[in-house]
Amino acid sequence: MSLILNIETATNVCSVALSQDGKLLALKESSSKNAHSAILTTFIEEITRESGFTLSDLDAISVSMGPGSYTGLRIGVATTKGLCYALNKPMIAIPTLQAMAAGIHSEYMNRHPEPSIRHLICPMIDARRMEVYCALYTKDLEEIRGVRAEIIEEHSFADFLATNAVIFAGEGSPKCREVLQHDINAIFYDSFEASAKHMISLSEKKFHNNDFENLAYFEPFYLKDFIAGKPRVKGLV
Repeated sequence: MSLILNIETATNVCSVALSQDGKLLALKESSSKNAHSAILTTFIEEITRESGFTLSDLDAISVSMGPGSYTGLRIGVATTKGLCYALNKPMIAIPTLQAMAAGIHSEYMNRHPEPSIRHLICPMIDARRMEVYCALYTKDLEEIRGVRAEIIEEHSFADFLATNAVIFAGEGSPKCREVLQHDINAIFYDSFEASAKHMISLSEKKFHNNDFENLAYFEPFYLKDFIAGKPRVKGLV
């Protein structure tokens, strides 16, 4: 038996899912901008209480580890660490893009007939301007191109699009659409959003493999250093 709390805060979506033995029990999420710090702990409290469990009943807590929003990742990881310390529960870290790939496969590829051409999955997270965080996966979630920050231009993914259909999805995919929509092998799944429910199969596997993080040393996968903007003061140049 495994009861796992899954937390996703790496994107604009703040999402919490409770799973038991790899099955979704309950889900709460919101895409309200900049609301993660205000609603995350409330979601956690509500989802356990409404499901008839307490936090002490949990066997592990899983968190989306990045890449993604610097602030969102800090909130999710700090909350997870605090709960794991207080409850003496193991912490599981799930790569954000891999969890998104699992969700894209579930929501898009399982609804379409088996394609004649191999499909690859490219989850994308907005990294500002024309840059995205992305990776490429097979339908079995095998990573065939590693996580990177990429500026999208005309020849991005050309080698893969030449022989595969590529499904682009996530909050960063509209940037890719502007440049690559002329390619018949580029498929855009616009309605997809990151969610803690997409972490469940991955966190379940890590739990049974005892693949846990060291609470004292774990840090989110930011991919890029955080650069704070300079505040503008009225009257100063």
